[in-house]
Amino acid sequence: MQSRRGHLFATALLLTSCLALAGAQTTPPTGGAAAPLALSGGDKLLGGYGPYRANNDLLHYNLHVRVDPAKQFLSGMNAIQFRMLEDGKRIQLDLVPTFRIDGIFLEKAHRAPVPLTYQRVGGRSIFVDFPHPLRKGKIYTVDFHYSGHPVEMGRFGGFVFRKDPMGRPLVNTACEEEGASVWWPNKDQWRDEVESMDISVEAPSDMVEVSGGRFQGKTDLHDGYTRWDWKVQYPINNYDVSLNIGTYTHFSDSYNGLSLDYYVFPEDLEKAKHQFVQVKDMLKAYERFFGEYPFPKDGYKLVEALYSGVENQTAITYGNHFENGYLGRPKTGIGARFDFIIVHESAHEWFGNSITARDRSDMWIHEGWANYCESLFVEDMWGKEDGLTYLNTGKEGVKNEVPVIAEEGIYATPPTDQYKKGALFLNTIRSIVNDDAVWFKLLHDYYQHFKYQTIMTTDVASFFNTETGLNLTPVFNQYLRHAAIPTLELRFDDAAHTVFYRWDAEEPGFAMPIRVGSSSNWQIVQPVTTEWQVLSTPLDKEQFEVATDLYYVNVRKF
Repeated sequence: MQSRRGHLFATALLLTSCLALAGAQTTPPTGGAAAPLALSGGDKLLGGYGPYRANNDLLHYNLHVRVDPAKQFLSGMNAIQFRMLEDGKRIQLDLVPTFRIDGIFLEKAHRAPVPLTYQRVGGRSIFVDFPHPLRKGKIYTVDFHYSGHPVEMGRFGGFVFRKDPMGRPLVNTACEEEGASVWWPNKDQWRDEVESMDISVEAPSDMVEVSGGRFQGKTDLHDGYTRWDWKVQYPINNYDVSLNIGTYTHFSDSYNGLSLDYYVFPEDLEKAKHQFVQVKDMLKAYERFFGEYPFPKDGYKLVEALYSGVENQTAITYGNHFENGYLGRPKTGIGARFDFIIVHESAHEWFGNSITARDRSDMWIHEGWANYCESLFVEDMWGKEDGLTYLNTGKEGVKNEVPVIAEEGIYATPPTDQYKKGALFLNTIRSIVNDDAVWFKLLHDYYQHFKYQTIMTTDVASFFNTETGLNLTPVFNQYLRHAAIPTLELRFDDAAHTVFYRWDAEEPGFAMPIRVGSSSNWQIVQPVTTEWQVLSTPLDKEQFEVATDLYYVNVRKF
């Protein structure tokens, strides 16, 4: 028996064709098939949460696509279910203009879907209009049909047709920075996530397709294609939705009842079996610090790809060549003890996938936390000293030229400082707390409090303030909202055995405590920015130290 999603897909495609044959006008003269309208501030239109996004709340996506690797062609439909938060006759969706819109329809119970008018604006934004107002509190479903040849864009290509190392067709997606609308129609922002999702991908029958969620089964369509069905049973941000089509071999394992599924090229099977045992060490560490793996009903998957890796929810793509370290970097130091892609990209299951930044400007909530998680993994495996060494390795590469938090409401990616600087900032907060039992409880409770939610930095700071009883907001602001890190100024009077100290920082009220003196006998002082304070010390200028491995600061001695 044909599934409901297959029935909807076939029925609406037939309706689209009939409308086209009848010459039905489904778009106004300025919309639909017309060229996209030029609009200044397109990044704000796409990046902002405007009125036609804010008037509805996403509930469910039912994405059904067919991929033809030979023709490098994609066609499909996304059934978008949402609840109106206020009366309105328009919503905003997104899809790159590379794709043709084959029809947008409002589902009607026991009636044929109603064709809707639409207008493409500002590149990829699409305003969909309804003939009558949609009412506040009511649930509606829009079927969005589209087709075309995906165009590669961004660091990993967004949606790419490739050949695997043996020359076989391979299709992967990776669109954290580029946005999900590079290959499927959706509400392309982070603030509003669907509560669940169904994904169906029709692929050539001699290939395997892997997406996120729990595998529901596959169906031979008797036309050279097989449909693969997946069910996502948790909230998911749109860039985490993925498909992977290739010549894959599958093997599986489990960890404390969690299913572990791996899809690799056949010739890499033995290497993968050896390398992927590290997944259990990763899970042990992160579950110790944050709690249960976020998506147990959907399971955990690694899928081989040609790029280094991306954190697609429950279907992480892996391309680290089954080696420790990180592809393209020297295989030295603590980082050579483990597979970077397994450890870093899996950390995003907690931070980025379960907890998601509400706006792209706060992407450090994904990347800074995942970078910090690497050091926690090292600490869990080899001890605190090695974790601290690993965390401080590479900090000279942080540029501190622009703030980690970018302008809100702009479709842009924050600077790469968000990775390492975000981790160094969190380590600094740990040192301010100065009690590991309190710190690890804070980490655990932070994740548990915000899991499956979209949040902003203000939410993180508020939670940390409440749980620690400290006012950490000035520290958050200095490290994340200003470009420069604080500088501890030290003015020595060796004859009087004293040192004067103060902070040079941009954030008003910045007064972060810090350890100074000697690593064998640290003293904690709390400089301020407004006046010099004085400390008696038997140490001269050369002997006097600052714990720069515990706090990410500059030091200026004179």
